[in-house]
Parts: sequence; structure tokens; C-alpha cells
Amino acid sequence: MDLGLKNRVALVAASSQGLGLATAEAFAAEGCRVAMCARNDQTLQAAAEAIRKQHKAEVLAEAFDVRDAAAVSRFVAAVANKFGSVDICVTNAGGPPAKGFLAATLEDWQRAIELNFLSTVYFAREVIPHMQRKHWGRIITITSITTKQPVADLVLSNAVRAAVVGLVKSLANEFGKDGILVNNVGPGFTATDRLKELARARSSATGKTEQEIFDAWAAEAPLRRLGEPRELAETVVWLASERASYVTGQTVLVDGGMYKGL
Repeated sequence: MDLGLKNRVALVAASSQGLGLATAEAFAAEGCRVAMCARNDQTLQAAAEAIRKQHKAEVLAEAFDVRDAAAVSRFVAAVANKFGSVDICVTNAGGPPAKGFLAATLEDWQRAIELNFLSTVYFAREVIPHMQRKHWGRIITITSITTKQPVADLVLSNAVRAAVVGLVKSLANEFGKDGILVNNVGPGFTATDRLKELARARSSATGKTEQEIFDAWAAEAPLRRLGEPRELAETVVWLASERASYVTGQTVLVDGGMYKGL
């Protein structure tokens, strides 16, 4: 199936590892020109070079903190200058620490808001004008199943990521007339370094081994396994494609059926 993405410009945040890296690779495999960013320059450049070699793709990679609005602005301008436009923007950032409500400090809340909500605002503000000029664009946020079903000890994620969904719906409503589709993707328990961090935290709190934690998470999904980053990435690519041209304002869960609602 031709997804209609060849030569599109896809910007993927937090793409040096995990879900972001898998997403950048998936866009490169479809013939996109790819812009990558992350905080660790060494890890980022290694990831970018691997994508260039494997997919013969044009890749721009710059290291900065997505909590810095000015840095986001400079990066989007650099992407547009190099590639001529920004067609697809995938917002993504590491999740906040695993904590209950009383254990979370006000500083934890501020950091979570800046990292997981405001970073999305910063990218959207910068890319939308480019998309409006072409009357074509895709903004896709990577959040979590917590946007639909709160997870124990993840109060920061449960609350802040829900705000991203409100933003997604608002942007979809306001900019649909400009040919811009805005959607959210919520992974369930997916085999990434982030999940290992959560397992360590849960293990310390409960006395269970990390493997027991992983097994319990896998058992929560009808598919009885953890997700793979590739599975999330392929969903993002589909949402960005011409094959999903009438889908906007939605949250698509890639969770193996873990969400229990209708």
C-alpha cells in the first residue's frame, strides 16, 4: 500500500531512542526526509547516522531541550530552511517520574507540565504556519494510555497528558479547514527504557522483582504481551499518511487491548 509519504518532511521529537527513534526510522523507511531532536547529542547523532545508512534518507539532527521554546523555534526554522517545509510533526518527550499524589512535589508538577504539555504547544505554534501555507499538515502527539485510563502511581502522567488530548482536539477543530490533521497516539506498556524505569520504581515500592512487574503488565492486555516500539511507530506513520486523510481529533491507543472502556 502506497502511504503517499515519499519526500514529505517529518519532524520527530525525542527521537534518539525508544518510541521516537522507532517513529523516525518508520518515516525514513517510507521515503520521508526526517528531522530528529533529543537532549543527548552523542546518542542522537549515532541514531541519525544509522538511519541515513539503512534507509539512504536525508536526516537533520540537532540536540536541545524541548522545554526551551526558543530552541524549538530555532529548530523548526532550521528544518524548514533545509527541507523547504515541515509536513509532519510528531511531538514526544520522556514521561514524568512514577509517583503518587502526595509524593509529587510542586517542582515535579512544573517539570511535567513543561516537558509533556508545553513542549507540544511550542512545536504546534511553530509548525502550523508552515502547514497552513501548503494546506497540508499532520501533527501527532505521542502520550500514553493514561489519557484514557489512569495508571497507579503515575499521577503526573495521568493529569498532564490528558491536557495534551484537550489541545489535540482544539487544534483539530481550529485548523481542519487548513488541511491540518491533529491526532494523539497512546501506547500501552511498551518495551522501552522508560518501561524499565517504571518497573524499577514499582519493584522498589512493592518488593516484587522487575520480571514479575513486566509479567503482570503483559497480563493486563488481552494479547498477553508488551508492545514493541515498531508497532507504535507504524500507527503514527499511518495517521500521517494519505490513507488516514479523514481522521482527526482522535486518540488511537496502541495497547494490545489493555484499555477496558468502550
